[in-house]
Amino acid sequence: MKEININSWNRKQHYEHFMALEDPSFAVTIPFDVTKAYTFAKANNISFFAKYLHDCMKAINSVENLRFRIENDGIVEYDVIHASSTIMRSDNTFGFSFIHFDEDLSTFIQNINNEKERIQNSKDLYPPVNGLDCIHCSAMPWLNFSSQKEPKSGSVDSVPKFAFSKAVKSNNSLQMNVAIQVNHALVDGYHISLFSEKFQEFLNA
Repeated sequence: MKEININSWNRKQHYEHFMALEDPSFAVTIPFDVTKAYTFAKANNISFFAKYLHDCMKAINSVENLRFRIENDGIVEYDVIHASSTIMRSDNTFGFSFIHFDEDLSTFIQNINNEKERIQNSKDLYPPVNGLDCIHCSAMPWLNFSSQKEPKSGSVDSVPKFAFSKAVKSNNSLQMNVAIQVNHALVDGYHISLFSEKFQEFLNA
């Protein structure tokens, strides 16, 4: 993790403008072609969720601004961003996970399974490991939504939030909408476009 000097940052004016707003966040919903990712998951007998979340995390970690967070009235850049996903229990309640990112898909899947087991065997809402070095995300495979909004903790909330819709067939392909909510003081549409390109690239790999 490294600190960003706001006074010498080329986005200082931008940052100060949006942080002065009552709600500095902005959100978009983007459709992604998940045909190849779904086929890969089924052919290798792995979780489709794990496959696309891993691709998503690789894309997030490739975009500098998506690794920025606001801490103690300053900006820091984390080296690695992890996933804090909601995981549902058998009684339809859920717990928050903290899934450590790893470039290796098998290791990442094991990290997901470890968190699933922990949540299934506890009633805790929050994980024992937590921090700002993550994204908040949730999968809603029951809904083909075209927009979505996550709750936020206040104007200094700088953790990006992602929601993944149901995957539906469209013109011989499988499409999944992804809702993305970020703090505009740190992230612009340009940075979301960089993420979007990388995410689709990884999904197709």
